[in-house]
Amino acid sequence: MLEKFANIFRIPDLRKRVLFTLGLLAVYRLGAFIPTPGINADALAQYFNANSQNMLGLADLFTGGNLRRLTIFALGIMPYITASIIFQLLTVIYEPLAKLQKEGELGRRKITQWTRYVTVLLGVIQSFAISLTLSGAGSNMVNIPRSAFIPMCIITLTAGTAFIMWLGEQITERGIGNGMSLLIFTGIVVGLPRGIADLYQKARDMAWGPLTPIAIVVLIVVMVAVVGFIVFVERSERRIPVQYAKRIVGRKMMGGQSTHLPLKVNSGGVMPIIFASSILSAPLLLASVPLFGAKLEDNPYLGPIFLALRPGEHLLRILLHLHRLPSR
Repeated sequence: MLEKFANIFRIPDLRKRVLFTLGLLAVYRLGAFIPTPGINADALAQYFNANSQNMLGLADLFTGGNLRRLTIFALGIMPYITASIIFQLLTVIYEPLAKLQKEGELGRRKITQWTRYVTVLLGVIQSFAISLTLSGAGSNMVNIPRSAFIPMCIITLTAGTAFIMWLGEQITERGIGNGMSLLIFTGIVVGLPRGIADLYQKARDMAWGPLTPIAIVVLIVVMVAVVGFIVFVERSERRIPVQYAKRIVGRKMMGGQSTHLPLKVNSGGVMPIIFASSILSAPLLLASVPLFGAKLEDNPYLGPIFLALRPGEHLLRILLHLHRLPSR
């Protein structure tokens, strides 16, 4: 382990790639402190705190807090992920696109180019929806006139999304690879210090009563076990034996060797989980949409569906059920 880490600084090409990747990730984090012009940061933070249990909370997690502060990278990499999902589904159901994918490198380049165009289009649509929501009637989250804020917000957020997409592609081509995954990882890990500080505060205030020390120890053990299990599954592979037939060349016996094909158990990585989260969380975007004078989340038929799709809702129900059990 230490030997592999030391090779980063010994091999010039690898060192250059690692430093290049770290530099672009630093640029990505720098954009998290450049807000969109005309935003009332305090009012926006209060709005997100009140809606942290719906789609906004999950979207803010993947953007590393950029959406909560509405920085120039507020949309994050999610438009690109959505565009990738669209084209991956189209290659299955749309025959001309499937043939184009089978043409090799040229076909993949065309699909990648179209994915970029759709990413920019989705960025325009999402930024337009965000600007309308923030500058709505009675809203105090915008400090400038609505006519100036809407086009400024669209241009700023769309340009930020295109720049993030370019950063991911540069990391993939000239860095250590998996640029989009690294950007998502950076956005999630940036909240780790805040989580550690929150856990320390709960331990100091005995937030869970006398069982607080035991709960924290159990939580840490479970976290380490989950990370270890994820690494184990990620490194696991299915080895399919391959036997080469023997053949005679001249007076020599050639071949007859035995080897294997290493197939990863989790070949899809973390992207299917992100896709599933995006699909399941999409209905939550409609929860606050008014229909016939009332929000959809207040509808007697659709309300329970939106409630069940909220992050952590099932765990909350279990805790409430345990709390209501009669004590003996």
